Amino acid sequence: MKTKLLITLLLTAGLLTACAEMNPHPMDMSQAVLNAETKADHEALAKHYDEAADEMQLKVDEHKKLLSQYESKAYLYGRQAQDLKTHCYSLINSYEKAVEANRKMAEMHRGMAQ
Repeated sequence: MKTKLLITLLLTAGLLTACAEMNPHPMDMSQAVLNAETKADHEALAKHYDEAADEMQLKVDEHKKLLSQYESKAYLYGRQAQDLKTHCYSLINSYEKAVEANRKMAEMHRGMAQ
Protein backbone atom coordinates (compact mmCIF):
# COMPACT_ATOMS: atom_id res chain seq x y z
CA MET A 1 0.00 0.00 0.00
CA LYS A 2 2.77 2.42 0.94
CA THR A 3 4.68 1.52 -2.23
CA LYS A 4 1.67 2.37 -4.42
CA LEU A 5 1.22 5.67 -2.63
CA LEU A 6 4.89 6.51 -3.06
CA ILE A 7 4.80 5.65 -6.78
CA THR A 8 1.67 7.76 -7.22
CA LEU A 9 3.25 10.72 -5.45
CA LEU A 10 6.44 10.46 -7.50
CA LEU A 11 4.50 10.24 -10.77
CA THR A 12 2.35 13.20 -9.81
CA ALA A 13 5.42 15.26 -8.97
CA GLY A 14 7.00 14.22 -12.26
CA LEU A 15 3.91 15.21 -14.22
CA LEU A 16 3.70 18.57 -12.53
CA THR A 17 7.36 19.21 -13.26
CA ALA A 18 6.98 18.13 -16.88
CA CYS A 19 3.96 20.38 -17.35
CA ALA A 20 5.51 23.46 -15.79
CA GLU A 21 6.47 26.21 -18.21
CA MET A 22 9.96 27.35 -17.27
CA ASN A 23 10.32 30.45 -19.44
CA PRO A 24 7.31 31.01 -21.71
CA HIS A 25 8.49 34.28 -23.27
CA PRO A 26 11.66 35.98 -22.15
CA MET A 27 10.58 39.17 -23.87
CA ASP A 28 7.33 41.06 -24.29
CA MET A 29 6.19 39.56 -27.58
CA SER A 30 3.37 41.99 -28.31
CA GLN A 31 5.75 44.92 -27.96
CA ALA A 32 8.45 43.18 -30.00
CA VAL A 33 5.99 42.44 -32.82
CA LEU A 34 4.67 46.01 -32.83
CA ASN A 35 8.17 47.48 -32.89
CA ALA A 36 9.51 45.17 -35.62
CA GLU A 37 10.38 47.28 -38.64
CA THR A 38 13.67 46.07 -40.06
CA LYS A 39 14.64 42.82 -41.72
CA ALA A 40 16.78 41.95 -38.67
CA ASP A 41 13.81 42.53 -36.33
CA HIS A 42 11.62 40.12 -38.29
CA GLU A 43 14.40 37.55 -38.57
CA ALA A 44 14.91 37.72 -34.80
CA LEU A 45 11.18 37.20 -34.25
CA ALA A 46 11.16 34.28 -36.70
CA LYS A 47 14.08 32.73 -34.82
CA HIS A 48 12.28 33.21 -31.51
CA TYR A 49 9.12 31.53 -32.82
CA ASP A 50 11.16 28.65 -34.28
CA GLU A 51 12.85 28.13 -30.91
CA ALA A 52 9.49 28.20 -29.14
CA ALA A 53 8.14 25.65 -31.62
CA ASP A 54 11.17 23.42 -31.03
CA GLU A 55 10.60 23.58 -27.26
CA MET A 56 6.95 22.67 -27.70
CA GLN A 57 7.91 19.78 -29.99
CA LEU A 58 10.18 18.44 -27.26
CA LYS A 59 7.21 18.53 -24.90
CA VAL A 60 5.09 16.67 -27.47
CA ASP A 61 7.75 13.97 -27.73
CA GLU A 62 8.10 13.75 -23.95
CA HIS A 63 4.37 13.33 -23.43
CA LYS A 64 4.14 10.74 -26.21
CA LYS A 65 6.75 8.70 -24.31
CA LEU A 66 4.75 9.08 -21.10
CA LEU A 67 1.59 8.07 -22.93
CA SER A 68 3.20 4.92 -24.28
CA GLN A 69 4.34 4.09 -20.73
CA TYR A 70 0.81 4.57 -19.41
CA GLU A 71 -0.63 2.43 -22.20
CA SER A 72 1.88 -0.40 -21.95
CA LYS A 73 1.94 -0.57 -18.15
CA ALA A 74 -1.54 0.59 -17.20
CA TYR A 75 -1.64 -2.04 -14.46
CA LEU A 76 0.97 -0.03 -12.52
CA TYR A 77 -1.28 3.01 -12.33
CA GLY A 78 -4.54 1.34 -11.35
CA ARG A 79 -7.64 3.47 -11.68
CA GLN A 80 -5.58 6.53 -12.52
CA ALA A 81 -4.25 5.05 -15.77
CA GLN A 82 -7.14 6.33 -17.85
CA ASP A 83 -6.92 9.80 -16.32
CA LEU A 84 -3.19 9.93 -16.99
CA LYS A 85 -3.66 8.82 -20.59
CA THR A 86 -6.40 11.41 -21.14
CA HIS A 87 -4.20 14.08 -19.60
CA CYS A 88 -1.33 13.17 -21.94
CA TYR A 89 -3.60 13.18 -25.01
CA SER A 90 -4.82 16.63 -24.05
CA LEU A 91 -1.31 18.00 -23.51
CA ILE A 92 -0.05 16.46 -26.75
CA ASN A 93 -2.91 18.07 -28.64
CA SER A 94 -2.28 21.47 -27.01
CA TYR A 95 1.46 21.37 -27.61
CA GLU A 96 0.99 20.28 -31.24
CA LYS A 97 -1.28 23.26 -31.81
CA ALA A 98 1.34 25.51 -30.20
CA VAL A 99 4.04 24.06 -32.48
CA GLU A 100 1.89 24.75 -35.53
CA ALA A 101 1.05 28.31 -34.41
CA ASN A 102 4.68 29.14 -33.67
CA ARG A 103 5.81 27.73 -37.03
CA LYS A 104 3.20 29.85 -38.81
CA MET A 105 4.32 32.96 -36.95
CA ALA A 106 7.96 32.24 -37.81
CA GLU A 107 7.07 31.79 -41.47
CA MET A 108 5.05 35.00 -41.47
CA HIS A 109 7.97 36.99 -40.03
CA ARG A 110 10.36 35.40 -42.53
CA GLY A 111 8.04 36.62 -45.25
CA MET A 112 7.99 40.11 -43.75
CA ALA A 113 11.79 40.10 -43.63
CA GLN A 114 11.91 39.64 -47.41
